[in-house]
Amino acid sequence: MRFSNSFLDEIRDRVPISDVIGKRVTWDRKKTNASRGDYWACCPFHGEKSPSFHCEDRKGRYHCFGCGVSGDHFRFLTDLDGMAFPEAVQQIADLAGVAMPQPDVEAEKRDRQRTGLQDVMEMATQFFEAQLQTAGGAKARAYLRDRGLTGRTIETFRLGYAPESRNALKEHLAGKGVPKDQIEACGLVVHGPDIPVSYDRFRDRIMFPILSSREKVIAFGGRAMSSDAPAKYLNSNETELFHKGNVLYNFARARRAMSGAEGAGTIIAVEGYMDVIALHQAGIENAVAPLGTALTENQMALLWKLTQQPVLCFDGDGAGIRAANRAVDLALPHLKPGFSVRFAMLPDGKDPDDLVRHEGRAPFDKVLAAARSLSEMVWLREAQAGNFDTPEQRAQLEATLKQVVSVIADENVRRHYGQDVRDRLNQFFQGASRQQGGQRNFDRNQRQGGGRGGQGRGAPQGSRTSERSGISDRLARSSLVSGHQALPPLRESVLALTIVNHPQLLFEEYDEISAIDYDNRDLQRFWSSVLNAAAAKGPRLSRENLIEQLEAEGFGELLKSLDQQIRFARLWTATTAAAPEDAREGYIQALSLHKRTKALLWQRRELESELAYATEEGDDDAVSQILRNLQEVQLEVTRLENQEAIIDGFGVLSGRVKGPAGK
Repeated sequence: MRFSNSFLDEIRDRVPISDVIGKRVTWDRKKTNASRGDYWACCPFHGEKSPSFHCEDRKGRYHCFGCGVSGDHFRFLTDLDGMAFPEAVQQIADLAGVAMPQPDVEAEKRDRQRTGLQDVMEMATQFFEAQLQTAGGAKARAYLRDRGLTGRTIETFRLGYAPESRNALKEHLAGKGVPKDQIEACGLVVHGPDIPVSYDRFRDRIMFPILSSREKVIAFGGRAMSSDAPAKYLNSNETELFHKGNVLYNFARARRAMSGAEGAGTIIAVEGYMDVIALHQAGIENAVAPLGTALTENQMALLWKLTQQPVLCFDGDGAGIRAANRAVDLALPHLKPGFSVRFAMLPDGKDPDDLVRHEGRAPFDKVLAAARSLSEMVWLREAQAGNFDTPEQRAQLEATLKQVVSVIADENVRRHYGQDVRDRLNQFFQGASRQQGGQRNFDRNQRQGGGRGGQGRGAPQGSRTSERSGISDRLARSSLVSGHQALPPLRESVLALTIVNHPQLLFEEYDEISAIDYDNRDLQRFWSSVLNAAAAKGPRLSRENLIEQLEAEGFGELLKSLDQQIRFARLWTATTAAAPEDAREGYIQALSLHKRTKALLWQRRELESELAYATEEGDDDAVSQILRNLQEVQLEVTRLENQEAIIDGFGVLSGRVKGPAGK
């Protein structure tokens, strides 16, 4: 009988591996740390006097550093006691208190089909490997040689070459008896109703096989040899085997390396195939890469399944810094106690391949040692957004940081981030606060930047210039400037503009309204300015005063854009034409929809993360259930998005009829 991966995972998760092994060994009291699920004993597979056999409950694995045996719950029972695999599964299921599953004919059929496709992908891999060694692959071999790759590295990663032909691979597979539908299902050819004759997807490209977590080839990445190719890198399309956003290049090999190679205690995410391969050749085997796109939530979840503190490594140029900023926003909502990310920023103009090619791993290790925490990345990004010489500017920075950390879902982590922000702000403005009374005519160069407390609480007044220029230099080097975003989502625009046009609403439910978390970064800063104005004026704040202050702070164009967006959508309750009662009703409906939609989107992201893991593990039962749950959530999201509570919610008090505002 074949057991589903979900069932095997379930019973493994329910039974600590130390409970299984502990029946056959005596744990060493000195080396064992039971509170951390970390156990040591003399190996039961070979005779020894000192404990070199290690098992770890968190990973559900054991390994002997003496004889090299390793495995999980089932492997321990089959290897040590000679049990058949089904018997070992039965024993672990009994310990877990879980009934054995009944045979699933459909699941077994799907598994056979998937296995068939994997066989075809293996045949394609062997074809590309062979082509690299032919006369036609000479140019590709020269390229790899120029990139410093050895024959052993090329063999390890099974690099190959797709010949410059429209049908070389297709004819090769057909000659091996592979049916047309399987070739198409693997994404190896371009086909469709508008294409009379299918043709090879990859042509004149160096081929990088992409492996699943079980080290089966599921897709390819191809690097064009011709400078005229429309895409330098081309990935396989989405197939039954391959979902790009759920896969990390070199994931399986990096996972193995984590518990073995020196310095492989975490996972390092770099930007491309060649970065991973160059690092591996330099002895850094725990690197992975997304497949030509920005890191996704599902890929981040994969990283966190392996380690609590993955390191994200980005190029030091503008594109790398923008990618780092996106990763900051990606990670923040999902932080949990102990789980975060660190950021290693490469020197500008350098990639990992450049660093290790001539001097080995030492320069890259130095970059890793200087990796920044996520909290520091948040601080650097926001603190360099402008000068903070006035109380108003400091209040704006404080409000912006508060808005940024408010997206963290875990209450405890969010609270500690809030404390971290307060500590950094206190240190950042410490020097300025000490001197406001005595030296108001400083040169502008003395008033820019700010120290993070490098001089300490007792620093003399004259140290302000060096103290603040130190952080300015660090901020300048980081260059973490957030770019201007596109027009905000319509519902966020309604929430913001309604308050601008009817500021009295803000004071009716100040605590709830002021805490709204906007996704759009421009609106985050805009909202901070609105709250600053409200704090300064209180209930006396008028629409005219508010707009005047917002325009003075550079939000004039954004105000015009919001107004045009609202009028074009005919959401008149957010305009000045709406009576206060109608504006209030429209705002309440918009806020309710906003909060409900945010909650549903969060739920959808969690389900997508679970789907990525279940798909990667080949757990069809779990995939089916998660897809059903996702469909229900998506239907609810769609229903909310289609609600006309705002669009059609025009009231009688304004004497309006349905139509654009002002007409």
